[in-house]
Amino acid sequence: MRIAELVKGNAMSDFADELKTRTMQFGLRIIRVVQSLSNDPIGLTLGNQLLRCGTSVGANYRAACRARSSAEFRAKLGIVEEEADECIYWMEMLIDANLIPKQRLEDLMKEAHELLAITVTSITTSKRNE
Repeated sequence: MRIAELVKGNAMSDFADELKTRTMQFGLRIIRVVQSLSNDPIGLTLGNQLLRCGTSVGANYRAACRARSSAEFRAKLGIVEEEADECIYWMEMLIDANLIPKQRLEDLMKEAHELLAITVTSITTSKRNE
């Protein structure tokens, strides 16, 4: 193996580790948001939806990192893409329903959009490199 391939491999490993950390932190932040919601039927329903997809982002990213093929990698990342986009939807719903002030979720929504963009780019790059 050439040095350039080793450096590229280490850089990719560092990137994957950083994204594992980011997606874990994202899930933990989602948990804190959901904990702050009211226990009425609306808060519980919307919170459960956000909790499910928000914690799923990191779990499915980790699964993608363990994929046995490029196709499996893209399929798992496709789930990450769907779940990150769904998080954005549920956060918008919480804001529009006046359950959480927009400014409280702005940074978390920004992170969701960034994770979504990274995931879409990774899927596209994987397709192009095959």
